[in-house]
Amino acid sequence: MDEAWGAHLPFHPGLPSWAMDAGADVCVTSIHKMGSGLEQGSVFHLQGDLIDPAKLKIRADLLGTTSPSVLIYAGLDGWRRQMALHGRELLGRALDLAAEVRTAVEAIDGLHVNDRADLCGPGLADDVDPLPVVIDVSGLDTTGYRAADWLREHRHLDAHLADHRRISTQLTHADDEETTGALLTALKDLAHAAADLRPAPTVQVPDPAGLRMEQTCLPRDAFFGDTEDIPPADAAGRIAAEMITPYPPGIPAVLPGERLTEPVLRYLCSGVEAGMNLPDATDPGLGTVRVLAASDSAG
Repeated sequence: MDEAWGAHLPFHPGLPSWAMDAGADVCVTSIHKMGSGLEQGSVFHLQGDLIDPAKLKIRADLLGTTSPSVLIYAGLDGWRRQMALHGRELLGRALDLAAEVRTAVEAIDGLHVNDRADLCGPGLADDVDPLPVVIDVSGLDTTGYRAADWLREHRHLDAHLADHRRISTQLTHADDEETTGALLTALKDLAHAAADLRPAPTVQVPDPAGLRMEQTCLPRDAFFGDTEDIPPADAAGRIAAEMITPYPPGIPAVLPGERLTEPVLRYLCSGVEAGMNLPDATDPGLGTVRVLAASDSAG
């Protein structure tokens, strides 16, 4: 199980259950995200007898470096000790702070904090970590992209992530009243400056069914086949030969072997015009899309 953002979950009862308590056999946790580890500091957690620890180690070694960083290992061990001794206290303060921040942001005109009512329910999440404060800015009649750019340029504050209608602000056990005070002041200033961020570009997001495309061949066959780069206007009906992933959410909108459709191409093109980040596309600006060459295309 991927629990990249769950390093802190085992250490306070006010947080959602972590993978091991939920019955997972194995999970990977990125200590560099919600913990105090250095970048690339991640660990496996293993329980039960369904997965052979020796096989897991061998497979991890296939992908690991032969020159590991002592600093990364020291950071992992320092985080482990810090949480074992002081985790509940540190995270308890962070949760109290997060509750105050969420209430204060919700009181700012035009802003809404996503909470359990937005995210939990049948077919949705089972629980919500309150430390990521995800803020819907659509009430300001602008986009998350523009809001994040304004905060960076005018208040020297980086939003964790931004999409067409939200920004994410990440709280941790290292935050305090000073850092959250700066955040709240910046958000109030953003609301007052919202008129300067309009009109915002419209991102043409399809409904969930419109995001699904036909898989015409194996991803590896498309990826390693003969390819060509063509304008998006000419790409509908062609077979994608690359992965294109808006980040956030970090879930591919296009996979190799899928037949490209107009709604998905409009979504990506309008998103790029609005500020969308496509980190894995051959052309991140989406001036071209990589597709199977016509001679290799399934149609």
